[in-house]
Amino acid sequence: MAIGTKGMDCRHFIDGEYLDLSTGSTFDNINPATEEVIGQVAEGGKAEVDRAVEAAKRAFHGGWKQSKLSERAAILRRIGDIILQRKDELALLETMDTGKPLWLSTNVDMPRSAGSYHFYANFISTMGTEAYPNEQGALSFVVRRPLGVVGMINPWNLPLLLLSAKLAPALAMGNTVVLKPARWTPMTATLLGEICKEAGLPDGVVNIVNGAGRLVGEAMSEHPDIRAIAFTGETSTGKSIMKAGAASLKRLSFELGGKNPNIVFEDCDLDEVVETSLRSSFINQGAVCLCGSRIYVQRPIYDKFVEKFVARTKQQIVGDPLKPDTNIGALISRQHYERVLEYIESAREEGGIIETGGKPAEVSNRGFYLEPTIITGLTQECRVTREEVFGPVVTIQPFDTEEEVIGYANDTHYGLSASIWTKDSSRAFRVSHQIEAGLTWVNTWFLRDPRTPYGGEKQSGIGRQGGSFSLDFYSEVSTICMKY
Repeated sequence: MAIGTKGMDCRHFIDGEYLDLSTGSTFDNINPATEEVIGQVAEGGKAEVDRAVEAAKRAFHGGWKQSKLSERAAILRRIGDIILQRKDELALLETMDTGKPLWLSTNVDMPRSAGSYHFYANFISTMGTEAYPNEQGALSFVVRRPLGVVGMINPWNLPLLLLSAKLAPALAMGNTVVLKPARWTPMTATLLGEICKEAGLPDGVVNIVNGAGRLVGEAMSEHPDIRAIAFTGETSTGKSIMKAGAASLKRLSFELGGKNPNIVFEDCDLDEVVETSLRSSFINQGAVCLCGSRIYVQRPIYDKFVEKFVARTKQQIVGDPLKPDTNIGALISRQHYERVLEYIESAREEGGIIETGGKPAEVSNRGFYLEPTIITGLTQECRVTREEVFGPVVTIQPFDTEEEVIGYANDTHYGLSASIWTKDSSRAFRVSHQIEAGLTWVNTWFLRDPRTPYGGEKQSGIGRQGGSFSLDFYSEVSTICMKY
């Protein structure tokens, strides 16, 4: 595949081959940092999804579902190895697609992507089963079989990382896959087809169809031969997928939106909290579903926290994602950039105080750059406090008691993650057990053990990912009872 410093064209990858762009319509892929066209992307639809599903079914019944666990583990390890070998190339494509700093793509996205394949290669190699002898002279044991063809619909903020977190366990269990990259970020997913083929994955096991959600995503959700859908994205889109998949009773795994509380008690290590909150607020331009976008600070240290946090935020460099000193790159698109600015204007209208930021960053006359923004003076009822902005925008509110801040934290229809900062272990235990979130960090952020379950409560998702939880989703679990 021809790849240059200016980007690449993205074709569908079906049955081990890239389809010629000239056979169908295309759309422009835009670099959000420069607004330049960096390639043409194939526009798929129902016909391409049908073709990909047929290829996936042939590969599944043609031998992949019967493949030895050791064979699958070896291929997964090889995929991870090739991602690391091509890390710089992949990172550059990811940065051109997303606008994120290159150092972030290189040091976080690529290693974590490769890590998913390495983890599940090792995990399935040591996986056992459950057996239950009983007094009636029988032995019941649990077996796991692959589902068949599974669909994956991926987001634009962490394109290869979140794709890999789904794809690795699906392949580990012997499934075949039809996946749709986000429309705005197709390049690393497209290149993954070539990587899978080089790693020895049989043709048709992984198929990639580019295009809009209303065309490709809808066709996948409705297809009767796709047994399950794994989706990361907006809650509203998740509801549409659920509705479309209801007729075929599809299995669903959703990681949806988040409006995550960052709770700072007065006995915390303030300097550590400020530095970590800088990351949890603005890394990846604030486009991480786990970002702590609602910061609650206990009143005795509220003013000091705001002062320190604002000062450090003003030191952040917004600029060219390819420069090594850039902290914050470009937002993903003009549409999203204008949406985030509209949220900031809404906060002003509701009485919010813009402590810093709140306007476009002066980087160049091209690109979708926004200053990191801190807002105080808002109540729990304001839009920016309640809705997911998915940009470099955070609110800070004071609180007095544990009960009060627990109420604030849980006052949302989301429930993805939370962070708690305190040196009091009893308080940490009490509060963390009352937070309605799938993942709660204490005195840290973005630290993940891949063996543990990850997912959201309420409207932040359905199901859990990680370790055996992912393998259960991607398998049929059956009991065989044998009398002896």
